[in-house]
Formats: sequence, structure tokens, C-alpha cells
Amino acid sequence: MRRDLLGRIQQIFLLISILLLLVIGVLAAQSAGLPFVSGESLAGLLPSLPARPQVVLISGHAGNDSGAVCTDGAGDVTLAEADVNAAVAELVAARLGRAGNNVEIFDEFDPRLDGLVADVLVSLHADSCLDYSGYKAAHRDNDPLPADSQLLACMDRAYPAATGLAYHPDTITRDMIDYHVFRKIDPSTPALILEMGFLGGDGALLTDGTDRVAQGVADGIECFLEPATEQP
Repeated sequence: MRRDLLGRIQQIFLLISILLLLVIGVLAAQSAGLPFVSGESLAGLLPSLPARPQVVLISGHAGNDSGAVCTDGAGDVTLAEADVNAAVAELVAARLGRAGNNVEIFDEFDPRLDGLVADVLVSLHADSCLDYSGYKAAHRDNDPLPADSQLLACMDRAYPAATGLAYHPDTITRDMIDYHVFRKIDPSTPALILEMGFLGGDGALLTDGTDRVAQGVADGIECFLEPATEQP
């Protein structure tokens, strides 16, 4: 991650240096009475920086409802899923942004999802208030991309390594594999939905250990975005 960031910084400085040299050359040519060099001609000489990966995170239930809500014996709310999802999404976006990625956080039913083309999309959710523990992730069940499976494999390596949570496949639902977002985005966009843990059994991790949770999500996405030859 640091190597990629250093490489991008070096590329930016190289571009600035070349641009300054070209400007000096144009001014010298004009002073000498040489033919004018157009901006279009200069643009063709400039090296282009590689495109920054576009990462879209969905903060589950944002802009729509609270998601799962946990209450105490008196009926007072102790934890709301949407709040957990939002906190993790912000940390993941910050981590990936520092690594040089172009990251956006969308609401659950964000209109920008229609026909969305992106390098990767991950929708962040937390499960119910049941006293269970574990995470689960799923890609589209209907005609998944090879990249969907690659993204899922990366997340299944990185997320438990960072959080210590075990995979909990028994509670994967039809709402996950037929997630509404999968039907809205462009079919070429690799995507998955991640249930980061249970609000009941994993509440302490999801609220007090959000750095670890965010690290697991970010590491999974970065694993996917790396060239195939660099992946473990």
C-alpha cells in the first residue's frame, strides 16, 4: 500500500516537472520568434497518470432506515445497524483514500447505483441482535462474474484475518444473493455484500473495534485491486 502511494507521488512530481519544462520551452520559443506551440500539441506530449481505481462503498440502510435495532430490557435503543455501517464505511474510505484510491460512499438506495460502472462495489451491513458471532459475504447468485468470485475470495482471506471472526454461512439469505443493488449496477461491476458481524454477539467488535473491522474490509478490497500476479 505504501509502495503504491509512493509510486503515485513520484508520478505526480514527474508530471509537474515535465509540465514546467514544457512551459519554459514554449516561453523560450516565443521569445526567439519561433512558431507558436498550441496547448493541444503540449497535451499530446504529457504522460498520462494511470486511472485511480473507483471504489464504491454502500453504507447499509443509509438514507432509508435504521436496519437492525437492538434494545435493552427497558426498550431503549442500545445499537442501530445503520450507525455501525456508517462508522465503518467512513474508516474504510479513509484507508483506501490514503492508498490513492478514488472512493465514494453511497446510500442504500442511492440513485447513482443505476447502471453504475466501478472497479469494485462493497455493501457494508451488520446482522441481527441475536447472540451469534461471525461474518458472511455473498456475490450475485444470478450469473456471477469471475471477478465476483475473486473479490469474495479476497474478502474471505482478509476480513477474518483482521477481525478474528469465523465465517457464518448458515445465515446467508436470499436477500443477500439476490441483493437489490446487484440488479441495479452495470453487470460488469464486481460487487459483494458483507455482513460484518452480529450486533448481538459481535457488538463490542463492531463498536469498539471498528479500526479492525475497517482494516479487514479495506484489505479485502486492496487484495482484489492488486494485479493478479501480486495476489497471494
